[in-house]
Amino acid sequence: MGTVTQPQALSEAPLGQGDRARFFRAPRQRDLECLTARFRSHVYAPHSHDTFVVGVIEAGCETYRLRGARHYAGPGDLCFVNPGDVHDGEPFGEAYAYRMTYPTVALLAALAEDAGERRSSGALHFPVGRVRDPELAAAFATAHRSAEGRTDALESDERLHRVFTALIHRHAAGAPAAAGIGDERGPVGRAVAYLDEHFSEDVDLATLAAAAGVPRTRLIRAMKRQTGLTPHAFLTDRRVRAARALLAGGETPAAVATACGFYDQSHLNRAFKARIGVTPGAFRRP
Repeated sequence: MGTVTQPQALSEAPLGQGDRARFFRAPRQRDLECLTARFRSHVYAPHSHDTFVVGVIEAGCETYRLRGARHYAGPGDLCFVNPGDVHDGEPFGEAYAYRMTYPTVALLAALAEDAGERRSSGALHFPVGRVRDPELAAAFATAHRSAEGRTDALESDERLHRVFTALIHRHAAGAPAAAGIGDERGPVGRAVAYLDEHFSEDVDLATLAAAAGVPRTRLIRAMKRQTGLTPHAFLTDRRVRAARALLAGGETPAAVATACGFYDQSHLNRAFKARIGVTPGAFRRP
């Protein structure tokens, strides 16, 4: 049996009534392939991929056969399929909804090496096909929605990077241990200076890590430890501080949202109220 892409796997059996599926890519994550779907009747034929399959069940229950065993996955479960492993899938009960990703071997190896700051000692793989981990499953679903929707580059990058790093270290074998962090005032200072200068732009994680001069995992951990905020949280706070000054000067919320890097006024409203306690319109000087 040859490997197939996920769109090919879906096309093996047309979607039935009540089935829906949306396929998309996360371009800054090496075009990470993603799927969100709800199936009432769709049954996957046995197939395999040349990528990993990593995802979560959000509702209902999916049953699938993998490595000679029958699995039943429900909400709070993480599902893993290694490259080349033959598997199928169908609803168990009325329906199920899930969010899946199809990371390449190269992508997961790069994430593991970024976190460990050295090359992996062996082939990365997931020894167990289904794991109960509600906390990480919820974080995965949030990161998946961030990649699917309209969000800042830094928010989407950070969420995906953090959740895949956690998945690797909790549930994969063959990855190097996470590197420790020491005094990172220099890199954190460079990252803060970059965000201060570029807060109105759509900064991505790779660019920020390059400006700081450290790997992405180290930057996220060091900024959280030294500032109390992750890179994206720091960027949002910086934008809100700039917005506050402009609103106090009489600028309209719509103009402030554009000037401060928010992708629309509702984005500004949510961030501003969460930190200031009132909406931009209520805060603005008449």
